[in-house]
Amino acid sequence: MPDLLLDYFIMLFVVVDPVGLAPIFAALTHGDSALSRRRTALRGTAIAAAILVVFVFAGDALLRALGIGLASFQIAGGSLLFLLAVDMVFARPSGVRTTAREQKEAKSKKDISVFPLAIPLIAGPGALTTVLLMVGERGDDPVVIASVLAVLALVLLITLASLLFSARIMRLMGETGANVIGRVLGVILAALAVQFMLDGLFAALAPTEEFLPQRFTI
Repeated sequence: MPDLLLDYFIMLFVVVDPVGLAPIFAALTHGDSALSRRRTALRGTAIAAAILVVFVFAGDALLRALGIGLASFQIAGGSLLFLLAVDMVFARPSGVRTTAREQKEAKSKKDISVFPLAIPLIAGPGALTTVLLMVGERGDDPVVIASVLAVLALVLLITLASLLFSARIMRLMGETGANVIGRVLGVILAALAVQFMLDGLFAALAPTEEFLPQRFTI
């Protein structure tokens, strides 16, 4: 369980990327008062938390309702996370998280807590996919649910702290420092994404006992 919790934390932390959110949040709230930035950070994180918690409890049921197997979702989700990892490694926006048009629209909005902060910067496609992959087939196991919620709460607290101290982080690290950390995390995420795809392929291609010849059955 400790190893599983560590894997969960690393994966969700890299996908949400609290350090990478600091310069984006600083740019979007430039000129706002300290109180306004604090309220925006709190509200955005709370909304994202609510969305992610819903996916923790209803994600497995949603996949079942759509007739999507876990193996298929692992392959598709791993592919999406791999694209996000490529963006992080090369420090370039490709639209996996937000498009250029969405970012332009966000700059002209007065309240950015819902869009684009909560969705899709924090609770984006990558984070939602990661939560569903973490729950997997054991969505009815209370220990797994509690573990995912604990990791989710920890990552969101770190994200909130990064948003609240975004100005100090930018002064300390600068954009270059944030990109360096993002590249390192991107490599880790790429490895995790490939592992998800391999797990999905293995689960999809592995013969089940029902189709095994009699001599292979126990």
